[in-house]
Amino acid sequence: MSVASIGDRVAQLQQHVAAMTGAPAAADAAASTTFSQALQTAQGATATPASLAAGAPTQYDAQITAAATKYGLDPALLKGLIRQESNFDASAQSPAGAQGLTQLMPGTAASLGVDAADPAQAIDGGARYLKAQLDRFGNDPSKALAAYNAGPGAVARFGGVPPYAETQAYVQKVLGYAAGYGSAAPTTLAATSAVPAATVPVSAASLAGVASPSLDYSTL
Repeated sequence: MSVASIGDRVAQLQQHVAAMTGAPAAADAAASTTFSQALQTAQGATATPASLAAGAPTQYDAQITAAATKYGLDPALLKGLIRQESNFDASAQSPAGAQGLTQLMPGTAASLGVDAADPAQAIDGGARYLKAQLDRFGNDPSKALAAYNAGPGAVARFGGVPPYAETQAYVQKVLGYAAGYGSAAPTTLAATSAVPAATVPVSAASLAGVASPSLDYSTL
């Protein structure tokens, strides 16, 4: 059942109860409908080209905007991702080997045909990889970001943002940064709504022995 259907069903039940008890339900029904619409919008939102209207400028803004325009991304979302991945440090390298502004793993960079150590190529490669995840996961930024961080296999396996504390925090931070840069991307609602309410976020350490993609940035 879709989110919208659930919201409509809740509204119908509230109206039915109100008819039986005489209690006003119009406000609650409206609130439920509004929430379902907001949730549906957040889960199905498409990143669209925009401008970096806010936030501190960087030396890479022009390249970020160019790459985002090239691949049909929101530049604020791409800039938020780069900030979280490397804090705009082109020489950044993680212990696992992820490199550059967009922290591409060597295998991912090779598959994209880019040199992750080169800022322009790193931005282009990261943008292309993010676009691929958006296409794969219905243009849902939260799922695409989770795939960028934990791997698309994990997102597919869990049907949304995996219950990894690191990945959930990553998604929320990138979306928050994007909002600050003038993005129309959804807020943290999209990041949390994809995880079942009964699921308790877990750490990567507690998943020792479980076959899962690396939590260190983008992996294929």
